[in-house]
Amino acid sequence: MRKRISLLCLTLAAIGMLAACSANSASTEEKSEKKSLTFVSNFPSDTLDPQLNYTTVRAGIAETLVKVDEQLQIEPWLSKKWKTEDDGTTWVFEIRDGITFQNGKDLNAEAVKHSLERTIKESEAMKSALKIKKMKASGQILTITTTEPLATLPSELVHPNTAIIDVDAPDTKSKPVGTGPFKVASFKPDNEMKVKKYKEYWVGEPKLDEVVLIFNDDENARTSALQSGEADIVYRPAIESLNTLKKDSSIVVDIQPSLRNQMLFYNSRQEAFKDKNVRKAFKDKNVRKAFDVLLNPKDVVDTALAGQGSPANGPFLKSLDFSNDQKTKTYGPSEAQKYLEKAGYILKDGKAIKNGKQLSFKLVTYPYRPELPLMSQMLQSEAKKIGVKIDIQQVENMDEYMTTKNDWGIVTYSLVTAPRGDAGYFFNALYMEGGAFNVGHFHEPALTSIINKLNKTVDQQQRNKLARQAGEIVEKETLHSSIVHPNNFVAYRDNVKNWVTTKSEYYVITKDLDVK
Repeated sequence: MRKRISLLCLTLAAIGMLAACSANSASTEEKSEKKSLTFVSNFPSDTLDPQLNYTTVRAGIAETLVKVDEQLQIEPWLSKKWKTEDDGTTWVFEIRDGITFQNGKDLNAEAVKHSLERTIKESEAMKSALKIKKMKASGQILTITTTEPLATLPSELVHPNTAIIDVDAPDTKSKPVGTGPFKVASFKPDNEMKVKKYKEYWVGEPKLDEVVLIFNDDENARTSALQSGEADIVYRPAIESLNTLKKDSSIVVDIQPSLRNQMLFYNSRQEAFKDKNVRKAFKDKNVRKAFDVLLNPKDVVDTALAGQGSPANGPFLKSLDFSNDQKTKTYGPSEAQKYLEKAGYILKDGKAIKNGKQLSFKLVTYPYRPELPLMSQMLQSEAKKIGVKIDIQQVENMDEYMTTKNDWGIVTYSLVTAPRGDAGYFFNALYMEGGAFNVGHFHEPALTSIINKLNKTVDQQQRNKLARQAGEIVEKETLHSSIVHPNNFVAYRDNVKNWVTTKSEYYVITKDLDVK
């Protein structure tokens, strides 16, 4: 907030028109008292449809029935409480009273039902995850029946794609109507969004009047915006700028371990390739293992992450109860070469040859996580040492590309593997039919069996045991490669109050966020 005193007022006062000046000055001061904050992030957003993008929840526009706290425990949100009436097939949710959408309509079970029906219609991934067979609404009571026992249904309803909106609103893609503390004022896809406070918010009036959210995948531009004062909060400034930012007394730098894993996804069916050697390459476990050990995770942390992260021994942080104790690996080209030899490749004239053809494929990455292109280049350089040719392609929409095209061998991807403090999300998303990230097209019957048991199990200790068993199969078969866990870092001006860098990365703009 900046209070401006008009030079015109000073002039008017000097010639005896103090009363007019006072009125103008009061008006100017009143306008300057509006609390506004600018948030710049690397989250791309070409739509505000909550079934297709997380931004609606991150921006405080819409909310889910259940949320996750900073200890990664689920807690009530729009739903006051819930219970299962049988073995996990029938769930009863009690929707809170006294909540309204931002257009004044009451939130009741019928509205929630319509919103979730839209969710499973618009998102195949959420349809697969929620497994909803039918729903019944009565007053504030919503009864959900699933196609099979699903002990994790409350956890699945934390997902931002299940955000509850008024489905009758005229434009859910650019101006969805939710129940959150802020409502959409304007939206420019992949550029900028403005939200203004919803005074009747059910938890209490937000402290900020408006928030401007700017999307920019250039980390240096984000950093400059903070340093110049154009931004109040910047999500993921340039890594190399962190030490400089820490020395600036007007800026606060918050660094936290994240739940993310920078990974390699392998494609077992590159159908676009005529060369059958390429099509079948990543079906061979030994080829996958070669790339699993080709890069030393510590080198990736030091080089691509500038020290802001830690080597990954699996998809989950070691501190989580369902994380596996992975065996120590030997990394490097010579170790990778051993696995290629097991797969039938021989190194001839600097090329990995099988059936007279060099092993070559496309690696796809994306720019708004700048460490991923760097990691890709490192992999490309190391692969050359074992005779493998990698062509790198950057795409803007990685999710769309890797789920609709089969012309790639590896993608580098950054995934929050346990956003809800449970392993179920990861295993279902990556290795079950219809899973949101089942882009490798692997089918392991033993793994599927364990995941099915996991989905039906309520007891947390037993769930952790099953998750570790599933993790052992994934590791043994090398269905993906976990490389590093990056730190999560945010920088903001020292006039910002009540900012929280959340582990889940789901909740960004909240009612308590404020400026001095």
